[in-house]
Amino acid sequence: MTNPSLGLLARLQERIAPILMGPPILAFLPAITLAAFWFGGELALILVALGFPLIIAATGGFGKLPDRALISRDSVTGLLLRDGFDATLDHVYQSTATPGLRSACFMLELDDYGKSVDRHGQAAADLIMQCSGTRLVSALRDGDTIARMGDSRFAVCLIPVRHLDLELCIQISGRLQSAVEEPISVDGLSVHLSCSIGFCLHSRAPGETGQEWLAAASDALIEAKQISASTIRAYSAETRKKSGLRSELRDDAASALENGRIQPWYQPQISTDTGKVTGFEALARWTHPTHGLIAPDTFLPILEEAGLMERLGQVMLDHALTALKAWDTAGLDVPRVGVNFATDELRNPGLVDKILWALDRFDLPPERLSVEIVETVVADCPDDIVTRNIAGLAELGCRIDLDDFGTGQASIAAIRRFAVSRIKIDRSFVTKADRDPDQQRLVGAILSMAERLDMETLAEGVETVGEHALLAQLGCDHVQGYGIARPMPFEQTLDWVTNHMAKLRDAPRIGRDVG
Repeated sequence: MTNPSLGLLARLQERIAPILMGPPILAFLPAITLAAFWFGGELALILVALGFPLIIAATGGFGKLPDRALISRDSVTGLLLRDGFDATLDHVYQSTATPGLRSACFMLELDDYGKSVDRHGQAAADLIMQCSGTRLVSALRDGDTIARMGDSRFAVCLIPVRHLDLELCIQISGRLQSAVEEPISVDGLSVHLSCSIGFCLHSRAPGETGQEWLAAASDALIEAKQISASTIRAYSAETRKKSGLRSELRDDAASALENGRIQPWYQPQISTDTGKVTGFEALARWTHPTHGLIAPDTFLPILEEAGLMERLGQVMLDHALTALKAWDTAGLDVPRVGVNFATDELRNPGLVDKILWALDRFDLPPERLSVEIVETVVADCPDDIVTRNIAGLAELGCRIDLDDFGTGQASIAAIRRFAVSRIKIDRSFVTKADRDPDQQRLVGAILSMAERLDMETLAEGVETVGEHALLAQLGCDHVQGYGIARPMPFEQTLDWVTNHMAKLRDAPRIGRDVG
């Protein structure tokens, strides 16, 4: 049972300490000592001089100063670190329990921050974080608390107010997102980063501590990132259920591969010259019997942890080659299909023979298979087996597509050594290229280099008509992205190709003769 006198003392300390240690008392201290001497003489002056420090000590005032001085801050952004934020969060969580006061906790993460480190170096990445932190502070109110929580994460806790609801939190999230997503100048280049946000209103917090409140905002952020980049999500009762999804998926991963629940969806690639379909990329999708469609960002790390990436590659290859034969049977002109090869697959000494056997089994020529490898494999590949496998697949006749070009600092010599057939320009260069001159110059430089090296080019992540038109004007050979079509199950590709070809036939011909 709690001692009432101890509770009273704690409340007195909480109320009196800020007064005794605040600026007003410091201003009146000389007047207090002078009045004591005037009315009581030297004895009163001595009592005030000795008694005042004792009063401060009794109220815990001296104990509060070192805590503030010892709060650690991030050396790059100058923002609070986790410990300082946790203390503030606990205080706000308890004070918001007062009826009529409301607050919210936000977790923000810069999308593709890792690619920025790879592309521009750590110094430039620190500049990005510093600039992002400054912008976030400017978008918040005095009294709101912000901290850096990791390499690319920030946390925000709003000062308690009387009027705060879901709609206002979404507006605040949008304001924070807009501040971060403005281009940042790095070495004379404009860097575009998107930002995902998850938040939790205090009234929806699932637990009774600030840490549980923060965990709820983190769960909302994870949910946002699983949907797509630059997404905002609020914590809800469903979010907690989804946070337990990963552990459940670990148990289901192996059986899902064997039972056909993980299959490729296909995203079309079209020619900027003719508009015709030049291929499909096979992208892994997991349709769970209970949870529906699972995002690749969720299940691919799980498969990697379980050592199932090579098995996934085999499943994807078999389905992709089956799709090629089905398109041929349906009379559709789909020249090739692209399959992503993980590093684990590329380390298999028997990979070339396995691919040759699969192509023979489906009676398909090697040039109809595009082997997609990420640029980081080419940029830093000390593994001789990987090098031999890629070279062997190129000699076999398979096309080698260099994925995410611009993120791995691959040298021209390395590109030539791996016999790359086509460069896939990363979507970070394509985004807003029709409106940003720096983006246009970067894309133009990549296209000029590819032309000199006699390699084809494909732009990923094309989402707008403006981006599509610009890329065609600059001479990019192929485009792929939501602006063309989203990834789709195989069954939908048949109708999509048919409808797309019908649109091309019905398009008016420029300069045709009129009878």
